This record gives sequence, C-alpha cells and structure tokens, in this order.
Amino acid sequence: MGQLLLIAARNLLQHRRRTLLLGGAVTFTTFLLVMMVGLTHGIRTTILETATILMSGHLNVGGFYKVTAGQSAPVVTNAEEVVALVRREVPEVEAVALRGRGYANLVSPTSSIQMGVGGIDVEKEPRFRQVVKVLDGSMDEMTKPNTLMLFKDQADKLEVKAGDVVTISAPTLRGVSNTVDVRVAVVAQNLGLLSAFNVYVPNPTLRGLYQLNDQAAGVVQLYIRDVGKVREVQARLRKVLEGGGHTLMDADPQAFWFKFEKVNREAWTGQKLDVTSWEDELSFLDWMLGGLTVLSIVLIGLLLLVVCVGLMNTLWIAIRERTREIGTLRAIGMQRRRVMVMFLLEALMLSLGGVAVGTAVALLVQMGLNAAHIHVPLSVQFVLMRDTLTFNADPLAVARGVAIIVGATMLVSVIPSFLAARLRPVTAMHHIG
Repeated sequence: MGQLLLIAARNLLQHRRRTLLLGGAVTFTTFLLVMMVGLTHGIRTTILETATILMSGHLNVGGFYKVTAGQSAPVVTNAEEVVALVRREVPEVEAVALRGRGYANLVSPTSSIQMGVGGIDVEKEPRFRQVVKVLDGSMDEMTKPNTLMLFKDQADKLEVKAGDVVTISAPTLRGVSNTVDVRVAVVAQNLGLLSAFNVYVPNPTLRGLYQLNDQAAGVVQLYIRDVGKVREVQARLRKVLEGGGHTLMDADPQAFWFKFEKVNREAWTGQKLDVTSWEDELSFLDWMLGGLTVLSIVLIGLLLLVVCVGLMNTLWIAIRERTREIGTLRAIGMQRRRVMVMFLLEALMLSLGGVAVGTAVALLVQMGLNAAHIHVPLSVQFVLMRDTLTFNADPLAVARGVAIIVGATMLVSVIPSFLAARLRPVTAMHHIG
C-alpha cells in the first residue's frame, strides 16, 4: 500500500496543472459548503439565543383562559402554583421567568400601531439586558411601573423617543376596553424579525391593563440545562402537570397566537394549559431556515456535480495518457486490483487535500468575519436576527458535508479506475501516444 501511495502522489505532482485545477474545484466547493453551514447554523444559534430570551423559553407553560366558550385570552391564572410544581418535579429546569402576553393598540400623539405586548421583570431576567441593545433611555427605568420598551422601527412609526408618553388600549377578559398611559423608558436596536411583533412593559403594568391578579401570567418560560433534551423534558412536563391536577390542551406545535381561532371554537370554559418548546413557538421561522437549507443544498449540489464530472473526465484523460504506463505496471506483475486502487488513491488524495484546504480557509474566514463585526443592512438584519454577520459552523454538519464531497469524488472515480485495471498489458504497451 505504501508503494501505491508513493506512485499516486508522484502522479499528482507530475501533473500539477491538472491537480491544481481539480483540487481548486474541490477546495472551492468545500469552502462554500462550510460557509453556508456556518451561516445557517449561525442564524439558528442566534434564534435560539435571542428568541428564547425575547419571545420564548426552552419550554413554555402557557395556555388559555375562557370566560365564555367563544372568548379566550392567553393567560395562566395560577402561574405561581405551576412554578412551584415544576421546580419540585422537573430537576432539569435551571431558570424560570414569568411573562405577560397581550395584544394592544399603542397610541402616540401623532400615530398608532397594533402590537403584541409582553410583560417582563427585567430585574429577574439579567440575560434580557445582554440581548437588547439600548439606543435611547435606560433599561433600569423598566423596573418602574407604567414604562415601555420599544424597538427602533416601532419608535419611528409612533414618532416617539425616551421620555415620551404612549397610551396602550386593549380589551380585558370581560371584553371591556381598558387603557393605561406609559412612559417610553427604552428605545432598543432592532433585532430583525424577532423585534417586529412585540413591545415590552413591566408585568404589573400588563396585569393592570388586563385587570389580572398577582398570581396570573401570560406564560411560564422554563430554561433547562441541556437544550438537546427539550422534547424529552416536554413530554415529562405534560405528565407532571396532568398529575398535578391541571387540564392540558392537546399537543399542537405552533406559536400560541395561531391557536386563538381553534380555542375559540371549542366548547369549554375556564383554564387549560399548553406546553410548547421554543421550536414550537418559533415554528413561523421554519420557512426561512428551510429556504436557506434548500438554497445551500442546491448550490452545493450543482458545484459538486461540476466537480464530479470534471474529475471523471480528467481521470479518463489520465488513463489515456498513461496507457503504456499501465501496461508496463501490469507486465511487471501488478495485479488489476492494485492498478484500480492506485487510481482510487489518487482521487482520494486529491479530494482529501481539497476538502482540508477548503475547510481550513472557510473556518479562518468565518473567524475573521466574526471578529470584524461586519454590520449588515436592515433588510439583511430581518433575516439574520441581528445587526452583524455571524457564522457558527456546526462540527457535525461540516463533517457530514465533507464526507459527502469525498464520497462523491471517490464514487465517480470507480468506473475509470476499474476500466484502467481492465486494460490488457500487451495492448496497453503497444498503445501509441
């Protein structure tokens, strides 16, 4: 085998131009694959880190309360009881946050918008400060009652700044319209799609708007140590809640606002809890991640097809050019199997060298781009969920992609290598050219 490796390496060095051309194609394909994997995984990681603070926990105990069969509200009336049960029965949970959920009309002196309104206690959620970048005002002001946090686009639509007053209007559980005047405490930097739906007020302000007691919350957000076990913990959490005497809704992997119509059609009243994961609550983003995945697969597939066709053609040419060499090797006793292995080793060395260089260059470029904190336009921020370009290559996905590239190049090398091994020594040695 060592002799075959030496022959294969010398053949690659002897035909430098061909080697560099094919190796460059494999390198570029690998580079693009690793960059696309890094971008896709970077967006997914950003969604996990940012969205699980802004909009969802790793797991969520939400639900609906119905005063009448046709009127529901996203409220957990006994949130503190739920928290106590979860802390006692689900040891994987390391942090709990109580959030309010609502939908209201925000009115400024010059304009109005309709938005989801989230209730929050910023003193108990330090990670919220890490995700949200303040452009105007102070996050410390959000600890005070009747304050409001807007994102920049929302503040621009309302034509307000920190210190201005906005009126929030919404119907209570009884269907009576209620209003509260709030002061803009924070104008935060946009976070792409994740900042397009919600504004935030302190939990007591939201409870006052909807006339709820201190035990009520919109959702109990749970954060677990191992995010990879979300589905396992979610299934056990449902059993724990049912065992604790709570009535649960049927499992439905959608964001809570998609469930209003279905809940309103159901003939029940009172409280039902709903257990969802962060992926369920952010399922509306699947189209974006799916689109990026499909785009990367199509692009890499086309490039890989070009590389494979080029490699096969090059091996055909190499076999034709080296017919007499093959005949000589066969004449001195090299078996057909060893001839075939020799050509396969050339393809393997070529592909391994290409993927190694392509992967290394892509990872270095990603590190450089992350360190440069390159700002992207607003339209791109809508997709990336942040204002800078972020790459985060998943080692398993990179390894899988590299294996596919190496496997594909080896596969297309089999037929030319087999035909080279089938050449008869006498015919090959008499070949002219």
